[in-house]
Amino acid sequence: MSFVASTNKVAAIRLCRSTLGGGARKVVVPSAAVMPVAASSSSASSAGASAALWAQGRSTPKGTIRALAARPIPRRQVIIGGGVAGLATTAVMGSGGYAVNAAVNAAAAAVEAPVNAAMLRPAVAAISALKVGMKLADGKFEVMSVEEVPEYNVACVELLHLKTGARWMHCGADDPNNVFNVAFRTTPTDSSGVAHILEHTALCGSERYPIRDPFFNMLRRSLSTFMNAMTSADYTCYPFATMNPQDYTNLLGVYLDAAFFPKLSREDFLQEGHRLEFAKLDDPTSDLMIKGVVFNEMKGVYSSPDSVLARECQQALFPDTTYGVDSGGDPRVIPELGFQEFKDFHGKFYHPSNSRMFFYGDDDVEERLKVLDGFLGEFERKQVDSSIAAQPFFTEPKRVVASYASGEGEESQKSFVQVNWLLTDNGPFDAETALAVGFLDNLLLGSPAAPLRMALEESGLGEAMVGYGLEDEMFQPTFAIGLKGVEKKDIPAVEKLIFDTIEQIATDGFTQAAIDSSVNTIEFSMRENNTGRFPRGLSLMLRSLSTWLYEMDPIEPLRYEQPLAHLKQRMATEDVFRPLLKRLLLDNQHRVIVELHPDKALGKKEEDDEKARISAFRASLSAAQVEKVVEDTEELKRLQETPDSPEMLACVPTLAIADIPRAVKTIPSDLSSLGATTLLTHDLFTNDILYAEHLLDLHAVPMELMPLVPLWCRAMQRMGTAKKSFVDFDQSMGATTGGFGLSPFASSIRGSDDVAAYLVLRGKSTAGQAGQLHELMAEMMLEAKLDDREVFKQLVLESRSGAESGVQSGGHSVAAGRLGAMDSAAGYVNELMGGLAQLEYLKVLAKRVETDWDGVVVDLERIRSAVVARANSVTNLTADAKTMDASMTAVNSFLSALPAVGAGAATAPWSPSELVLPPRNELITVPTQVNYVGKGANLYKAGYELHGSSYVVNKMLSTTWLWDRVRVSGGAYGGFSDFESHSGYFTYLSYRDPNLLKTLGNYDGTVDYLAGLTLGPDELTKAIIGTMGDLDSYQLPDSKGYTSLMRHLLKVTDVERQQRREEVLGTTLKDFKAFGEALEATRAPTANVCAVVSPEAAAAAVKERPDLNFTVINVM
Repeated sequence: MSFVASTNKVAAIRLCRSTLGGGARKVVVPSAAVMPVAASSSSASSAGASAALWAQGRSTPKGTIRALAARPIPRRQVIIGGGVAGLATTAVMGSGGYAVNAAVNAAAAAVEAPVNAAMLRPAVAAISALKVGMKLADGKFEVMSVEEVPEYNVACVELLHLKTGARWMHCGADDPNNVFNVAFRTTPTDSSGVAHILEHTALCGSERYPIRDPFFNMLRRSLSTFMNAMTSADYTCYPFATMNPQDYTNLLGVYLDAAFFPKLSREDFLQEGHRLEFAKLDDPTSDLMIKGVVFNEMKGVYSSPDSVLARECQQALFPDTTYGVDSGGDPRVIPELGFQEFKDFHGKFYHPSNSRMFFYGDDDVEERLKVLDGFLGEFERKQVDSSIAAQPFFTEPKRVVASYASGEGEESQKSFVQVNWLLTDNGPFDAETALAVGFLDNLLLGSPAAPLRMALEESGLGEAMVGYGLEDEMFQPTFAIGLKGVEKKDIPAVEKLIFDTIEQIATDGFTQAAIDSSVNTIEFSMRENNTGRFPRGLSLMLRSLSTWLYEMDPIEPLRYEQPLAHLKQRMATEDVFRPLLKRLLLDNQHRVIVELHPDKALGKKEEDDEKARISAFRASLSAAQVEKVVEDTEELKRLQETPDSPEMLACVPTLAIADIPRAVKTIPSDLSSLGATTLLTHDLFTNDILYAEHLLDLHAVPMELMPLVPLWCRAMQRMGTAKKSFVDFDQSMGATTGGFGLSPFASSIRGSDDVAAYLVLRGKSTAGQAGQLHELMAEMMLEAKLDDREVFKQLVLESRSGAESGVQSGGHSVAAGRLGAMDSAAGYVNELMGGLAQLEYLKVLAKRVETDWDGVVVDLERIRSAVVARANSVTNLTADAKTMDASMTAVNSFLSALPAVGAGAATAPWSPSELVLPPRNELITVPTQVNYVGKGANLYKAGYELHGSSYVVNKMLSTTWLWDRVRVSGGAYGGFSDFESHSGYFTYLSYRDPNLLKTLGNYDGTVDYLAGLTLGPDELTKAIIGTMGDLDSYQLPDSKGYTSLMRHLLKVTDVERQQRREEVLGTTLKDFKAFGEALEATRAPTANVCAVVSPEAAAAAVKERPDLNFTVINVM
């Protein structure tokens, strides 16, 4: 998973490309990062979904990645793996009915009172008191450097473990959300995926914890706010975070043992990496197949044209270094990796002498170092050659032409073109240059009004931008930009447009208004330091690693005040950016243009090639070797299906129920009215920032216009207003606010046929800028132009392209959304606005723009007339009391400007019986090498009444039965369940799954699993603790305010939350049995199946299971 928090100053600059600025760059999430974000019947595609409202707090619950994406995901290949893949991102679908990412599992403070954290500094003082040369932990560690970083209220010390040379950085912060990470520089020389497979397998058991999967056992019994492991292009790391001191101690032991003393059994290698297996396990006359979790994961990655483009571009730019291979693994090469090579890779790179360890928080440094020495002390220092060579500059530009597997549809026959530059020939930029290049990147591409981005997006030459500019997280930074959805004949025109635009900017420079907008946007983001649900300590760790990994100062990326001040001085007296643009792009010969063209036959060819290789290998096997394949499969299945004994499980540390507070945590909230508007306010310390949400009643929009709402939201921010051009408006917003944006939201309300449905206008500013924020909001809502056909056409094409990519890379979300739309009005509305129905609507709309533009404009204005009104509106404000008071005049002024009632507003209620898709079993076909399999039913309609124990059962299913059957045995990258407690809909989902019907069989086996389940007191306690970790989540102030808003909208009271908490803590085995009986609904004839699969998989399923009466929908 590419983390969405910025990792250095330059990356922090890209915080400005948030969804609030109306200038979000498209987030391309490689690997499994989107896996957990399953759509459900209560989640709007663009605004997130219903919060886990029984939980201590969450902000935008669905769309986890999108909500956390304060910057675009870099092209650098980062894979979530191992025990992580199925859960820490999958994760435990949870408590309030949405995907609960393991990154949101913390225990929060009892009552979220407004406290200025900067006033509390004992942890900072403790580190600041250390001196260079001091010895700590009985002389085992030496202090190498100490420095306070006031930008983040931390003090950092770098230490050296004298015996092994291991390096440790401790950032003391008065923050109880403590973070740990161990990272190894891992530099593969081929695309066998060895680093990725090792990252998975290291989590499958270790010397002190020799059970089958200690990582997931800890996840079931931990209050962690984050647990994961990641493989990047040049490093592998194992981070976690928790707010519970005992939990921290427990996790630290498990992580260190996994990193330095993994068992690395051959069976785990076969399970996680690759293996041969007969289709019928004990029948050597059946088809021989390649299986393996990483193998199937990477087949999913390689099914995405965007991922294929990223791979081709990176490998073309770095043909002579480790970046020229795929650290995640190429499915064609993965089967070539041998077990001994795999073990040798661990022996070489996973050594303390090649490690960098990081701590952040308020824990005692001396005590942690002693624990660390208990692991490191068993090693001797050694030389590890993990260096990363610089790629020599090309003497002339190059071109690469490649293909991707496309579908049969006309829309699928489009090309990609991307221009890529390597920016240095000797490593990272120095600090000041890095900051300047970051500003340059923002000026070129950071908002829809940025000149290079605007030129491409409004050219009409393609459907959406690719490349996204600066990538500064590898040893040598790169810059890339291009378009997808391009006609092959137009590729030269795209290239010419890119170079002509850059040359024009290099000649004319940037306007002062553009520079002022960029400076304010970047500075606001840096000072706000809003990492969403991502722990702040992990963000600092990744920033430090961006230099530390390359033998540079790890503290330098955390300091921005002085470099920023100096850069602003330079900008006031000299032209900083034009010389940079000329040197880095125009005069730079290390440039590669990559063309990627559709090939309808490629998917079949790749499948045939794989079958031919397997067939040839099968023919070469002796009878004894064939028998060995059968024996290996049987032994692996035996191990997979043999549970760890209670004695073995006892070695894994756990918390006790007594460690968990019984009282629910609350968020300060005051409910009142402001004229016709319901007003919620939350008195929280926000460092002088106002977070404001203004919600308008979406029920006012006529249902026939609902699919147009997401495009209307985008159009409102892209055509300017009656007073300002689009560029002027965008720059005014950037220069005076923290950004704002529009998105729809819809959710079921438990126990009611009503649907909470709103248009959400969400923005932020300093207290002093609240007036400008609300003036611009009012100008947009009331005076935005909606009549620019070319801009709107491009928005439609961009949206369609994104939706098509989403079906291929996030098919589990599409399947979940379809199932939810068959069940509830909220699900149906969300499907119209963000699911497969939205994609089909966009295809029709693209043609309508050409033939009936006047009619489209009328519909856009009808939406505005209907929804922009105060009737049934809600305003939500989060800030400290002083900031709130200073902002109320601006808020009042904004609300007063809105019409009282919308013109042409719909009045008919949303009928829950009419606003649903026809219930049926669907197979959605796209070009893919893997499947995404969903099945579900509504438990409330089957008679189930919500009980808090359902959260415990649901989490345990995701971390035991489904994990074991769908991922471990079945080979999928992830398998999990989601109980959406607002609508009552229960969904099974799989991710990058080689199976279809077998997975459905595993889903149906859940009832029998629960019926036969036995749980001792210890196992039950662990299940409860793991669930409480999901309920007590880590949040920053803006998220707390938004969570409180969601609870209000969905009518969840603190009294009910306390009841659910008590029910969770009091869960018994009887509750597991009762929920199992309720799950009979999911295997009844009324349950529905929806899966995203290849055409070949669909045909096979239709033939094998005619009783399921599948409807096949060809999307691409």
